[in-house]
Amino acid sequence: MSQTVDRALTILPLLAEGPANLEQVATRLGVHKSTASRLLRTLHEHGMVYRQEDQRYRLGTRLFALAQRAMEGIDVREIAHPHLVELNERCGHTVHLAVHEEDEVLYIDKVDSRYPVRMYSRIGKPVAITVAAVAKLLLADLPEVERRQVAERLDYPAYTPRSTPGAAAYLKELAQVREQGWATDLGGHEESINCVAAPVRGVDGRAVAALSVSAPNVVVTAEELLSLLPLVRRTAEAISAEYSGRTPQKEALR
Repeated sequence: MSQTVDRALTILPLLAEGPANLEQVATRLGVHKSTASRLLRTLHEHGMVYRQEDQRYRLGTRLFALAQRAMEGIDVREIAHPHLVELNERCGHTVHLAVHEEDEVLYIDKVDSRYPVRMYSRIGKPVAITVAAVAKLLLADLPEVERRQVAERLDYPAYTPRSTPGAAAYLKELAQVREQGWATDLGGHEESINCVAAPVRGVDGRAVAALSVSAPNVVVTAEELLSLLPLVRRTAEAISAEYSGRTPQKEALR
C-alpha cells in the first residue's frame, strides 16, 4: 500500500511541470501503463487530476482548493516565533513580527530586548505606517495601483525631522524597498530608535508578514544595527521556507 501511495504522490509533482499522457506518466514512474492508469483513475475520481480532451492529465482543481485551505490554516506567528526568539538571542535587540490587515499594519509578535532600555510597542497595536520599516515592506509588496492608492490616502505625521513628508516621497521609498527587498526606519518615528526589517514570503512569493530588529541608539548605532541586516534576512528566509512548506534550512542563521 505504501508503494502505491508513493507512486500516486509522485504523479502530482510530475503534472505540476505540465500536462502528461499515460505513457509519459508510466515511463516517469517506471511502471506498466496499466498500473499508471489505475493510479491516475483514482486521483481523477478524487479530483486531484483532470483528464483533458487530448487524453493528457493535469492537476485537478480540488488539489488547488485543498492547498488554499491548508495555507489559510497556517499561523505565520506560530511558525515564526521560534525563529524570532533565536534571532533575539543572537542579537539581543527587540524583534517584531507584523502583518498588513485592511488599512493597518499590526504587530502580531514581539520578543523584548535583553537590554534595560525597552520599546513600548505592543502586540496587536498598529505601527506608524508611514515610517515603520515593516510597513514599508508590506506596502511595497502591493501591486503598483493599489500601492499608489494607499499612499495617497494616508496622513503623514511629522514624528521627527526624518519622518516621510508625503505621498510622493513615500512612493519613491516603497519603490526602492521593493527593489532591494529590505527596509529601514532610522529615526523616522522616534529619533532615538532605529530599525531594520525583512519580508516573510508565502509560496507565491508575496509578503505575508515582515520581521524587524529595533534598538535605541544609546545601545547600538544605526551603522551597527544595519550590520545585522544579513542575519535578519536569513531569519526571514528561514521562516518563509517553513511557512511555504519547503525544507527548513537548519543552517539558515549561521
